[in-house]
Amino acid sequence: MKVVDPAGSPYASLSPGVWRGSTVVFDSFEDFVSRKSRQPDGYSYGITGTPTSRALERQVADLEGARHCVIMPTGASALITTVMAFVRAGDHLLISDSCYGSLKTFGRQWLAQLGVDVEFYPPTLDAGIEALIRPTTRMICMEAPGTVTMEMQDIGAITAIARKHGVLTMMDNTWASPLYFKAIEHGVDFVVQAATKYFGGHSDLLMGTVSLNDPDRYATLRETQSIFGQATSPEDCFLVQRGLQTFELRLREQSRKALAVARWLEAQPQVRQVLFPALESDPGHALWKRQFEGSGCLLSIILEPSDAERAFGAFFNALQLFPIGASWGGTHSLIAYYPASQQQARAFSPTDQPIVRISIGLEDESLLIADLAQALAAYARAR
Repeated sequence: MKVVDPAGSPYASLSPGVWRGSTVVFDSFEDFVSRKSRQPDGYSYGITGTPTSRALERQVADLEGARHCVIMPTGASALITTVMAFVRAGDHLLISDSCYGSLKTFGRQWLAQLGVDVEFYPPTLDAGIEALIRPTTRMICMEAPGTVTMEMQDIGAITAIARKHGVLTMMDNTWASPLYFKAIEHGVDFVVQAATKYFGGHSDLLMGTVSLNDPDRYATLRETQSIFGQATSPEDCFLVQRGLQTFELRLREQSRKALAVARWLEAQPQVRQVLFPALESDPGHALWKRQFEGSGCLLSIILEPSDAERAFGAFFNALQLFPIGASWGGTHSLIAYYPASQQQARAFSPTDQPIVRISIGLEDESLLIADLAQALAAYARAR
């Protein structure tokens, strides 16, 4: 990046600059008026961004194969702000039952109270979703594979049906990322990434991105981001720009390790099922192989049932290399527990059992497997 300092001397750096600021000033009244009218890309106030955030947005749009991108403070805010920008009272909203929990909760507890007809559909419904579309259907929300239970969706089939009926589509594509799935090319209108995960890559920031092609929808989304005050820190933008320098290297290595761990887990007697579409045994494998070019680092397992919850306590407390945490996608491996009650409360869950979700980082996979082996042994003893 090359800039000129106040003394007129040039300065070039491999590191992107960090532009902070809440207030944008203008040279004249005419400039102020014209700048204000050049939104969504112009600068009028810090909420809409600085050159630092614009540079990141261009970078993410290029990765996605999109014309535009809007960054938000979190992945959840990216999902919810996009829905709020385009869905109104009287509209019908379709949300996959395996979508991110906060989006489902927002639909159920907020949008439904505001007059939106919210309907959850089976994640594997695919082309059958056409039967659910009404004259008032405004948007279909997707995630593939699904949060926690990892169901695949036929994205191309759903978007083709949506376009036929004039319905918008939004997809959370964080698991595969644009490296392994170009959702824009498959007809998705709004592609969301939780940049907290792979883009940032180091478990030290929160951010979401929304990429899209349509300029009018981009203007609407930018305005909504501004009105809702969804400003993103320039420092966090810098960290994501830095993370993107190693994004592909990290994800390819984490993906390789995750597949190795998943194949090992599949052969363990205490593991009833591994939920990971890259495995041939997974119900969504054929869809994954047809649509995706690789797999993410996140997988889930269902253990052989135990009547004692203390068995899960024994499993988790035996782990030495896996911290317990709800996020994923960073350089450090993580593990999390989702009780049976969460799956039983869903309308279309593939299981009624507890789920263990595992994010594979950059540690040696043989060490991770050894750690899981002794934890599974502890689980077996406690059952």
